[in-house]
Amino acid sequence: MREMRPGTWLLMITTLFFVVFIAKFLLRKKKKNVAYKLPPGRRGWPLIGDSFNWYRAVASSHPPQFVEEQVKRFGKIFSCSLFGKWAVVSADPTFNKFIMQNEGKLFQSSYPKSFRDLVGKNGVITVQGEQQRKLHGIASNMLRLDKVKFHFMEDIQRVILQTLSSLQNNQVIHLQDVCRKVAINLMVNQLLGVSSESEVNEMAQLFSDFVDGCLSVPINLPGMAYHTGMKAREKIISKINRTIEIYRQQGSLGVNNGVLARLLEEESLPNDAVADFIINLLFAGNETSAKTMLFAVYFLTKCPQAMNQLLVEHENLRSKSSTVGEEMLTWQDYKAMSFTQCVIDETLRLGGIAIWLMREAKEDVVYQDYVIPKGCFVVPFLSAVHLDENVYNGALTFNPWRWIDPENQEKRNWRSSQFYAPFGGGARFCPGAELARFQIALFLHYFVTTYGWRQVKEDQMSFFPSARLVNGFQICLTRRHHDLANPKSND
Repeated sequence: MREMRPGTWLLMITTLFFVVFIAKFLLRKKKKNVAYKLPPGRRGWPLIGDSFNWYRAVASSHPPQFVEEQVKRFGKIFSCSLFGKWAVVSADPTFNKFIMQNEGKLFQSSYPKSFRDLVGKNGVITVQGEQQRKLHGIASNMLRLDKVKFHFMEDIQRVILQTLSSLQNNQVIHLQDVCRKVAINLMVNQLLGVSSESEVNEMAQLFSDFVDGCLSVPINLPGMAYHTGMKAREKIISKINRTIEIYRQQGSLGVNNGVLARLLEEESLPNDAVADFIINLLFAGNETSAKTMLFAVYFLTKCPQAMNQLLVEHENLRSKSSTVGEEMLTWQDYKAMSFTQCVIDETLRLGGIAIWLMREAKEDVVYQDYVIPKGCFVVPFLSAVHLDENVYNGALTFNPWRWIDPENQEKRNWRSSQFYAPFGGGARFCPGAELARFQIALFLHYFVTTYGWRQVKEDQMSFFPSARLVNGFQICLTRRHHDLANPKSND
């Protein structure tokens, strides 16, 4: 018998280890396939998966495009590779509601590093578990409808009037910038009690940099959006902390309506949690209000019939209030804006800010015939439901009258409907939803009754890195000869 060379032994041992490794891998893969039956889908490109296709779709004027293509192939619940991880994506309204209702139980929020770093670890948007429930409860209590009515009614109108008063007849503006300024003015006033124009302008610029960094590549080098956003966050936090320090020293902020003042008076939270809480509300409120104001005017411009009906509704409110000598809208006026609410609902359906949510399975989740493994991304794509032709006739058309149809009344309940969820749902339902709708309605009142306009440059929507109009919606204003200092005067 021939003696084996050392190299031959080494080759045999290596081969044996390789065979054992492959056998274990195949057994493990077979076991995994038995344990986890993911929804059907495809892997896409190595490492990057379908991320490019995903981003291309969400950056367009029709975000569900990629999702709709996959739904045709695999069904309303499918799997794909996103952001370097395996993900389950849903365009199924029942599953979407299941995900949102099981927040904190089966699923938890999952955001990119840049977003987590900028909004803060103690904010109501990113925090988990019991702390999330506590902070969400505080926010919901402070932004309840009765408190909106009591604390914000006059302040909102005053801020809107002050911001719009600088616009001139025949002036060409980018409405996107105007709406951003209106929203940041409102949020800084309502949350911090600040009304100084110079400080508001500074905050508006800081927040623009902050938002741009939230979904950027997390590279902390000068010139990068993430770096600029983090610097903006530091300055915003510094301003909030100075306000907190004034309160700690004086026991009062000298303002009545600021949420920060009420937060410090009514709650016991450490300074870093207070700062993150306020910056979360600033971010959420600014994005929702500013973009919905903008999109509402954009859609109304393309639908003259809706524009005319909205104007008639608001001119009637103006005329009615003028006869009793009131200078500002009342709560009863707001409740009478029935068609305005239809316009807001339709704007949120077509151009909602929360078009998709990012969640992660906290444990192995069984749903129907599928088993979603712990750690898997789960993405309820809300916009895919809002723009589904099987749910809404003429789904891609701006049609505010659809919300008058009795068939849509159940869908319209944005607090509980599985077919219409512009403010999310479950434990992370937007606590400022009522306040946002209130702000939007009052902005529309003063804007449409004070100005007519014509569009100067073609535009289209984009939803990445945040919702916007690509060219800022450039329009030329024409005054309707109302006096903004006395909004209820007759023509």
